Amino acid sequence: MRSIRLLPALTALAAALALTATACGPTETPASDKPADKPVAGSSAATGDSGSGSDSPSDLAKGVADKLKKHGVDVDKWKNGEWKNWDKETWLREADDFVNPVIDGLWNPTRMQSAKSPDPTITAQATSGGTDPTPRPVTAQREKTPYHRYAAPVGKIFFDSPEGSMVCSGTIVKDPRRPGKSNLVWTAGHCVHAGKRGGWYRNIMFVPAFNDLGKSPAQLQNAQPYQVYPYGQYWADWAVTSGQWIQSGGTNQAWPYDYAILHVRPANGHKSLEETVGAALPVDFSAPSPAQAGTVGAWGYPAAPPYNGMIMHKCLDRPTRLTTAPVTPTMYRIGCTMTGGSSGGGWFHVMPNGKTALVSNTSIGPAGSRGWLAGPQLGQGAKAAHDMISKKFAH
Repeated sequence: MRSIRLLPALTALAAALALTATACGPTETPASDKPADKPVAGSSAATGDSGSGSDSPSDLAKGVADKLKKHGVDVDKWKNGEWKNWDKETWLREADDFVNPVIDGLWNPTRMQSAKSPDPTITAQATSGGTDPTPRPVTAQREKTPYHRYAAPVGKIFFDSPEGSMVCSGTIVKDPRRPGKSNLVWTAGHCVHAGKRGGWYRNIMFVPAFNDLGKSPAQLQNAQPYQVYPYGQYWADWAVTSGQWIQSGGTNQAWPYDYAILHVRPANGHKSLEETVGAALPVDFSAPSPAQAGTVGAWGYPAAPPYNGMIMHKCLDRPTRLTTAPVTPTMYRIGCTMTGGSSGGGWFHVMPNGKTALVSNTSIGPAGSRGWLAGPQLGQGAKAAHDMISKKFAH
């Protein structure tokens, strides 16, 4: 009965997302279905050092070197492997410590395929207060291909952690100070920062419409670069997450604050991320209650079994309440069989004005099983984080 009742809502959400993705989207070539405005195949979409606290893009490279030097790290040594040192003394964790110098060629297709989902981060124990009964599982559906036609704002995030190369999902969102020219990507806090147990992850990079044609791992071994990353690779040059996540991330008290925004920097001479992809979604910071949120759709790239992280999936359900610790905000929870790797993926709903907006992101799921996902309600704290990164790059 549920699937029948939700079918019209799924159709409406999917149609709205597709319209968002293609209204200003690239011109397709029928023979290859290749985006026309993509960066040069095989190259990074950010070619210089990046990640400083400077408001001027021309100062970004210098800022990275200065910041690493401040912590006793030489930028050349960093690029040659020093980033693999996760010593507590050199693992930068404070809000203003983020650095992410580009290492050209690091994220090649083989390394992308070997990246795993951050499974240990997506477990939580629900508390009795403010928690509704566990929702029935909703089987995740494969997104139609090519992804740049049906869900262009959605992509895959790659990063390095002490446990190895990892993956999450993300969504291109609007930048209020750069209308039509956003370089912002929404994801989960645990996809960019280790929280209580560490600091900022490294080599964070976003690929919109990853694996555009939905090829299998075997097929991707011989795929053209544009089929793996149709719009190129976008390295983060700044990241913002909640103070609660930085201080307590990984504990039940912090999951309601598990969100983050990345600023990515295209190569010199290339258009903004939003212009290149032709898509970006507004964010709904009104934090509607689960009952008021209506039907939501969650999109992402699940990577933990039985999924392989190569295929974009989506779920649709009406959210209910989940509380992970006393005196913490209520989270949204939906039935969904997506697993680790879908973390950070956007949750979308149709607002009263008829526009599709991001209303949450995948944060946690049940330990040792699958069947539901939970995400934070995005209120004033999330809005302040979004506004902070928008101001930083308002030039």
